[in-house]
Amino acid sequence: MANADTPAGFRPVMHRDGAPYNGAFSIYSVAAGYGTALMIGDAVILAGTSQTINGRVLSDVERCATGGVPCGVIVGVVPDTQDSLRYRAASTLRQLMVADNPDLMFEIQEGSSGTALTANDAGLNIDFVVASGSTVTGLSGTQLNNATEATTNTLDLHLLHPTPREDNAIGYSCKWLVTFNRHQYRNQVAGI
Repeated sequence: MANADTPAGFRPVMHRDGAPYNGAFSIYSVAAGYGTALMIGDAVILAGTSQTINGRVLSDVERCATGGVPCGVIVGVVPDTQDSLRYRAASTLRQLMVADNPDLMFEIQEGSSGTALTANDAGLNIDFVVASGSTVTGLSGTQLNNATEATTNTLDLHLLHPTPREDNAIGYSCKWLVTFNRHQYRNQVAGI
């Protein structure tokens, strides 16, 4: 049976030490002038600016592009009204809940741009490809770029293995467990 094609970006699953992800996050902001919508499951990077909201200074984030060094993944948007969107609409000042622990493992769907990944690809590195998310579900469209798997240490992600469950078969749209190869809170990176 073919896998369901349901990209949702990065979904935190567990820590490298085997402990389950418990929903922990930090609050960040997005400047009103940032013109890109942000979805749950998008990787984000520090923007180098901040906002003061309700007397609290928050670091701004933006969507992390392929090749960027992320600080985490959006797991929620702080509601500002009862009718708030589940995602951050473009050009709106919002607060985001970001899973920013550098030791998290994430589930992400394989794309269909190259040859389907095989079990032998576990342990390789791979890039992700950013895609627009759904304004209906509020979920990211980011997927693995299965045309990039290699041993190259500068690729975005490390492939661990396919998520072990009955509805997940090797092939296109397979859900894989991955870790970030580079992270703004783990690696020695230049300041922003």
